[in-house]
Amino acid sequence: MESWDLIIIGGGAAGLAAGIYAARSGLKTLVLEEKMAGGTTADAPLVENYPGFQSISGMELAQKMVAQCKGTGVIIREFEKVLSLDLKSEKKIVKTNRTVLETEAVIIASGSHYRKIGVPGEKEFLGRGVSYCGICDGPLFKSRRVLVVGGGNSALITAQYIAGLASEVKVAHRRDAFRAEEALVKALKEKANIEILWNSEVKEIKGEKLVNKVTIFNRNTGETNELLVDGVFVQVGETPNSQLAKEAGVEVDKDGYVMIDIRQRTNIAGVYAAGDVTNHTVKQVGTAVGQGITAALEAYNYIRRPYYYRE
Repeated sequence: MESWDLIIIGGGAAGLAAGIYAARSGLKTLVLEEKMAGGTTADAPLVENYPGFQSISGMELAQKMVAQCKGTGVIIREFEKVLSLDLKSEKKIVKTNRTVLETEAVIIASGSHYRKIGVPGEKEFLGRGVSYCGICDGPLFKSRRVLVVGGGNSALITAQYIAGLASEVKVAHRRDAFRAEEALVKALKEKANIEILWNSEVKEIKGEKLVNKVTIFNRNTGETNELLVDGVFVQVGETPNSQLAKEAGVEVDKDGYVMIDIRQRTNIAGVYAAGDVTNHTVKQVGTAVGQGITAALEAYNYIRRPYYYRE
């Protein structure tokens, strides 16, 4: 059985930041990521609110974080999925699809996954006109008609990015005001090829081999109309990847987010959480990095127990 000082579950911004600080503190550190390291940061078309970078693509920022993390000596294993956790004993056991690992402490930084709108056609046309990632699939819709669903930061960032590629972009939001930052709202309204559909809900996504139309319901007028589109980008938030943690006895709130204190501690000694999987109210790259740093330093204190550490 492999033994580690610290195992970090998740290779997004929180996990990578935790890895950097853990390794620099002298901990033998492993990051497990079931996909490619970088997390949802890599999906952002553009990041303009992370200190130190006036403007940078999410992919480039994620790649810089991964490179820096590896440079500190952290081992990052991509495409290795955690199957179960045994956190009851002082030595924590992490079982993956490849092996069984033993560790002194665990940081859960498993992030979240894209929330679905749950309408007919959404699942059927995934990859055939329905997407959850603008930077991944936006280039496929050059000079096409696109609908973005949502009203938060991710929806507006995606709409602006795709507006530079598509011939026309419509944004369907179920309310009469966006929940996004004012700077994003202002920039969106300045785009000539973006139209906002207020109080509008997608009821069905239709097509043959590919998406060609959607059914839109107006909550104010009660009218239902069909809209001709070639692609639908769903940007309505995320759901935490906390099921394994919950099954292992880690407390989560009513929405499934891992509950933490100000020091990133969970209800189990030696188990910490950071990033979008936690019940922290702000889901941003900057907050994820800060949480990851705190979690790593707390894990170090738990493992090494220097004279100044207090439970």
